[in-house]
Amino acid sequence: MPQTGKPQKTGAVKQITSHSNPIVKEIKGLVAQRKHRSQSGLFVAEGLKLATDAIAADWGVRYLALGPDARDNPIAQKAAATAKARGALILEVSTAVLSAMTRKDNPQMVVGVYEQKLLGAKDIDPAGATVWVALDRVRDPGNLGTIIRTVDAVGGSGVMLVGDCTDPFAVEAVRATMGSLFHVPLAKLSKDEFKSLAKNWPGTVAATHLKGSVDYRTPDYQVPSLLVMGNEQKGLEDDMADACSTLIRIPQVGEADSLNLAVATGISLYEIRRNHLELS
Repeated sequence: MPQTGKPQKTGAVKQITSHSNPIVKEIKGLVAQRKHRSQSGLFVAEGLKLATDAIAADWGVRYLALGPDARDNPIAQKAAATAKARGALILEVSTAVLSAMTRKDNPQMVVGVYEQKLLGAKDIDPAGATVWVALDRVRDPGNLGTIIRTVDAVGGSGVMLVGDCTDPFAVEAVRATMGSLFHVPLAKLSKDEFKSLAKNWPGTVAATHLKGSVDYRTPDYQVPSLLVMGNEQKGLEDDMADACSTLIRIPQVGEADSLNLAVATGISLYEIRRNHLELS
């Protein structure tokens, strides 16, 4: 992120034609390996929309790779100029090199490498918040990305990742956010940190749970709300549920034994925010 009062380092433009270029290998590693993403603090996001969202939100951009179609696109050129002014390296590459970077036969015209942002438990301030979502051991990157997108849509304040969760910076998760990753704060918490936070949370702490006896439409959700959702396969662990003030359930009448995690989270979020949302 640009720092006021300090000289801004200007980036550069580099043409890359070889699949074996070290930067291409670096980007491929970020796409494929969580370990590489964790060690570097970087991640890959594909597409012009995500690039413009990241730049508008002042996220740090390390590389912005432009394919042939991007060179005649005024939006892509503006994004590249802004990223370069902030110190990013702009890569002019062929479609084949883009494919090598992303491991996709039909890559997007723009591929960006961005700096990760993750809050800790001490960074979460309920004051002024609307609703946070806490996810216990979520494993599917598509679910996680969709939930981040839904939190953004309802005007939520952030997403807490509790315990061993899937990587929010995996390409599949980032893609599912449709750019909301750059607008929704993410926090990483241990189970004990979550319990301590939930114990002192000033608003409603509601969790979906099989033991829930309260229809999700019944509670008078107090702001700031905290919605707690469990693992896709095993649900919410009992000790996590015990840390919540209200256990809710979504009624079902068909033969399905459960709802998809992202769907259940979306239904619950829109009910929690029902009195605060209006068509514009």
